[in-house]
Amino acid sequence: MKQLELMIERVILASRWLLVVFYLGLTLALLLYGISFLRKLWEFLEKIWIIEETDAILKILSLIDASLVASLVVMVIISGYENFVSRFDEAESKEGELSWLGKIDAGSLKIKVASTIVAISSIHLLQVFLNANTYDSEKIMWLTIVHMAFVFSALLLAYIDRLMASGKKLKGGE
Repeated sequence: MKQLELMIERVILASRWLLVVFYLGLTLALLLYGISFLRKLWEFLEKIWIIEETDAILKILSLIDASLVASLVVMVIISGYENFVSRFDEAESKEGELSWLGKIDAGSLKIKVASTIVAISSIHLLQVFLNANTYDSEKIMWLTIVHMAFVFSALLLAYIDRLMASGKKLKGGE
């Protein structure tokens, strides 16, 4: 019976390597999104001399939005792999180059993801406000409500993480 239990535990532990498929898929998606970003940048460069200032700001906000999404994907790939699959061997051999690796746990990753979602939502809402004449007030209201839900969720996650951290300190005797 003990042998069966050990075999089941090994299979369950090895199943974490199935996550690599997701991280590689996200890496491919990031590459494709990078191509999309370059296309947006090229279109912006082609029109830079003929577009209005508001349109230029909207294009720049769109590029910032894309960079935040890309950063979010990289954060999920690296942190997820590091936390759930395996440590990066190369990071250990090169002093200081990737010193932040291994310091983002699942809790702080959730907060970083929530913060990035709030930033992306803020940029989208700013784009809507800059183009308010093309939106009806009910849609603007709902977009604002959804944004505030993201803000509230991020604050709540940060508060819960802080509570858990202080609980760990108390248990540790500090």
